[in-house]
Amino acid sequence: MNIFKGQEELNLTESGIVKPLLFLSLPIVLTNLMQTAYNLADTFWLGQYSTDALAAISFAFPMVFLLISLGMGLSVAGSVLVAQHTGADETDQAEYAASQTVTFAVLVSAILGVIGYPFVRQFLSFLGASPDVLPGATAYMQVVALGLPFMFGFFVFISLMRGAGDTITPMLVMFGTVVINVILDPFLINGWAVGPFAFPELGIQGAAVATVFSRGLAMLVGLAIMLSGTRGIQINLADMRPDLRYLRKILRIGLPASIEGTGRALSINALLIVVGLFSTPVVAAYGIGTRVFSVIFLPAIAVARGVETMTGQNVGAGKYDRAQEANYVAAKGLFAALSVAGVAIFFVPRPIVSVFTNDSTVLDVGTEFLRYVALSFGFIGIQRSFTGGFRGAGKTLIAAVISITALAVVRLPIAYVASQGVLPTDLWFFGQPDPRGIWIAFFASNVVGAIVAWLWFRRGTWREADVRDAPEPNRDGLKDGVDPATGDD
Repeated sequence: MNIFKGQEELNLTESGIVKPLLFLSLPIVLTNLMQTAYNLADTFWLGQYSTDALAAISFAFPMVFLLISLGMGLSVAGSVLVAQHTGADETDQAEYAASQTVTFAVLVSAILGVIGYPFVRQFLSFLGASPDVLPGATAYMQVVALGLPFMFGFFVFISLMRGAGDTITPMLVMFGTVVINVILDPFLINGWAVGPFAFPELGIQGAAVATVFSRGLAMLVGLAIMLSGTRGIQINLADMRPDLRYLRKILRIGLPASIEGTGRALSINALLIVVGLFSTPVVAAYGIGTRVFSVIFLPAIAVARGVETMTGQNVGAGKYDRAQEANYVAAKGLFAALSVAGVAIFFVPRPIVSVFTNDSTVLDVGTEFLRYVALSFGFIGIQRSFTGGFRGAGKTLIAAVISITALAVVRLPIAYVASQGVLPTDLWFFGQPDPRGIWIAFFASNVVGAIVAWLWFRRGTWREADVRDAPEPNRDGLKDGVDPATGDD
């Protein structure tokens, strides 16, 4: 029995706002939690294997994030185009957009993998991997680089299905990948044997093989689902021939999203350099704090994806007021929910930090970190909601500018200047290095990002220039690159 049939079960352009937004967002929260479980499984088994392997994965994850960020624009573009065409009841165009997105995602990821493979070792060395850790981290990333098309393919499947309004099918497929990965990890890492079947001991490389294999299997399942057309969106083999004219449309929407993701990744890595200027307890406390944030903000990320889909479909249907209402409902709801969570953490931060460590110094610093940032959690909800709306409307450049402004223009400079005692003594704590400057930077960037996103959304520029107005594909008798209504290129 179908749990979710897409538009037949959930019409995003009619009736209320809250119910469809929740139906879209809750499965995304669970999908993201499964992604976290994915990473935890790798971390657990590698930690059992050796300390060097655990350290190696710590260096590999930022590089994986960077590679995925470079290509995330394609999945965002596909999701936006599918959502808008679906909202406009343009089934053929939605299917063509999905088919072309899959084609170019596989091509781009293969190119990124081939180009990145020879430079994996140098990049990891640049990040500071020690001679003991470098071989393992390199082995892990080389497998990931070669398997990048499988990982990209799975992310694109999730995005295209979400654009069509189906977030449950990707959640179920993700669950299958997590189960497979958790099962394979210990066998490939440790070289366990089952009866006559003996697995080779691959160490950290085994974790990479398990990840690529499970994601590859998930991609194949996703392709089968989309080719069948029984859930969400359908793709067609005839539409998958690379269309360079259509690629321009995809890049116009997707390139700013890639810039946003890459800028976010680079900003996070740059902030690590500032944090690394302090003692080990500060670095450890920072790591604990950011892990707590990643869990707290899962609903914000999920709702933002839901807003992206609802905005896209309603813009496609010409229902701009409904799209606007969805953004404001999400922003208010997330602000309230995350503010409540922030207040709770503000009053009891120490027990949360103690889950991760019993070191008294780390406990003190981590408690201070959470207390400084907690009361700004609600503002993250506002920023995420409106940037999701901008992306859904095809205004990915605006979303990128807002995110990069908050992270690279506000957070990073404040973190360095304030924490390193660059400011005069009478304007700062002690006129000397103090990690509290980093905590203040988090608070400031969260608030500024929310205000900028809200003010920009109020201007109404997200209503302009429907992305579907770009030249349409050569399909069903339409001239390639020509508007059938006007004959204009």
